[in-house]
Amino acid sequence: MSSGCSIRAIWILNNLDAVAFSRRFPVVEKRWRSACKTSNENSDRVFSSLPTDSDLADAFLHRKLREGSARGFGIRKSNSTLGSDSWVDDPITRHIIGLYINKELEDDKNLLWPLILHIRGHHSVLVLPMVEPRHVKAYEKLCKRPECGTSLGLDDGLSSLLIELPVITGAFMIAHAIGDIISGDIVEPEVIIAAAPSVGGLFDSLTGSIGISSRAKPVSPQVASSSPMGTAGQGSVTADTPKMGSKPLDKDALRTFISSSMPFGTPLDLNYSNIFTIKANGFSASDLAPTDQKQPAWKPYLFKGKQRMLFTTHEIVHAALYDRDEIPDNISVSGQINCRADLEGLPDVSFPLTGLNTANLEVSSYHPCAQVSDQGPDKQGVVFSPPLGNFVLMRYQATCALGPPVKGFYQLSMVSEDKGAFLFKLRLMEGYKSPLTMEFCTVTMPFPRRKIISLDGTPSMGTVSTSEHSVEWKIVTSGRGLSGKSIEVTFPGTLKFAPWKNQVVSSSGSVFGTIVDEDSDNEAENASNMVNEEHLMEKMNKDLPPVDLEEPFCWLAYNYAKVSFKIVGASLSGISIDSKSLSIYPAVKAPVEFSTQVTSGDYILWNTLGKCPYVATIA
Repeated sequence: MSSGCSIRAIWILNNLDAVAFSRRFPVVEKRWRSACKTSNENSDRVFSSLPTDSDLADAFLHRKLREGSARGFGIRKSNSTLGSDSWVDDPITRHIIGLYINKELEDDKNLLWPLILHIRGHHSVLVLPMVEPRHVKAYEKLCKRPECGTSLGLDDGLSSLLIELPVITGAFMIAHAIGDIISGDIVEPEVIIAAAPSVGGLFDSLTGSIGISSRAKPVSPQVASSSPMGTAGQGSVTADTPKMGSKPLDKDALRTFISSSMPFGTPLDLNYSNIFTIKANGFSASDLAPTDQKQPAWKPYLFKGKQRMLFTTHEIVHAALYDRDEIPDNISVSGQINCRADLEGLPDVSFPLTGLNTANLEVSSYHPCAQVSDQGPDKQGVVFSPPLGNFVLMRYQATCALGPPVKGFYQLSMVSEDKGAFLFKLRLMEGYKSPLTMEFCTVTMPFPRRKIISLDGTPSMGTVSTSEHSVEWKIVTSGRGLSGKSIEVTFPGTLKFAPWKNQVVSSSGSVFGTIVDEDSDNEAENASNMVNEEHLMEKMNKDLPPVDLEEPFCWLAYNYAKVSFKIVGASLSGISIDSKSLSIYPAVKAPVEFSTQVTSGDYILWNTLGKCPYVATIA
């Protein structure tokens, strides 16, 4: 069986759980039935046919009712049934689901798996990639095993099964591309211009030091306004939550995209911009490449105009800082190199990528236009024939070579049911030198299940603001960047919350005991306070309502603070492009600009005095 990505079918369901659009690929389905025939001859029967639209909609609704929502529980609960996705006890089953066709009871002979589920607006996108029948049988066994969860160190769980299926990644890309077309939320990779074009005078002094976002300029004529694509604003965020007033499904746009991007069920080019531009404009004689050069699919039109190249390295830092001896801190960097190459003809661009050892590069992937070769233990050679407009040249996962840009601790202790004392002690940019500059840094304390009445406390630096359910501490504000030095900041204070809505009349005497005189023994006071706080936290935990997987950081009484920041000047991983060795063939005079920005992702400070989730490690 081919190791490439092949898609058996695609379904799009509306908010009434009815199929609004579907597409099947007979060529891939013929291969699937052939594989099933061989498997069934070995007494290893699997569901070998595709369901009708109505049967699939019924199965989807049945799973939705059984699992509590379209995504499902994701973990095994008391009402999970044998054979269901939640019985597997893995949150990934909220995104990779199985449907039982035509039967109320789960049966080995009617399971349709793996279905990639992507929810966008009012629609649910289901993509069914082709896997081997043995993989479906393996998942069936996972749905029936009595053990709960995946034991640490074992290799028979769902993750081990999925790692054998690279088609899952391709199916996710297709589902997200279709979701973008449905919603119109299409955002190009951001490329930053290091300096604005010079016009002289005061304007240069105001704009020369700030990055200006460069959106891809149309090289060919503009796409017709009837195109399904909408241009989202810079920095816009798309979410898998229903949007009111969504426009009707554009079936013609979907048919065009699917037939052009994945003929016969095999994905070739998921770049919707190229596909719709070609449909709207076609080709003219001036768009053809010289006969002695082969024009790649990712560059259907040739660029004409002022030549230049722009590279932007964008890194996102994720961290979980515990400040505990028994739990190690975790920090990682996910990054990408965005590029825009306004070059005439079909040139090749090459450069060395350095800093691989320093970054401890874990995973990397490149645009199809790129070829990579090793040039030493700390260097890779990259050669690519650039497409039009802004594109992502490389994605990677690495470590933070310079250490955490914000480190320290956060402590929160509930002194009563409605009052908490907290303390921050943080150090910013320790070990960071110029040109690295922190443009802003903000710490947020969220309390989604409590209403804040008042805050008493003053930080050593910055300003504080409160809302009903959060406290925001702006340490470094825009326009007052931190560069070439590190600072230590503290913020002690107390918070008063509104009483619990479901709280019975307080019995503080029985919970907290008697008040201790100031002259009493300190050790007895500390012991009493510890016992009181344990009783208090136990009582509060019982009163906490359940939380969904949509809020992973708000389980039970977990308290945390989230840090947001932006750093410019260099990458934190150490990965960089050797600008002096960059070359373009055939040689042209084109200025090349480089920029780097680092932003925070899920950068979490867990309450040192409270509960915290963490990943167990193999001893």
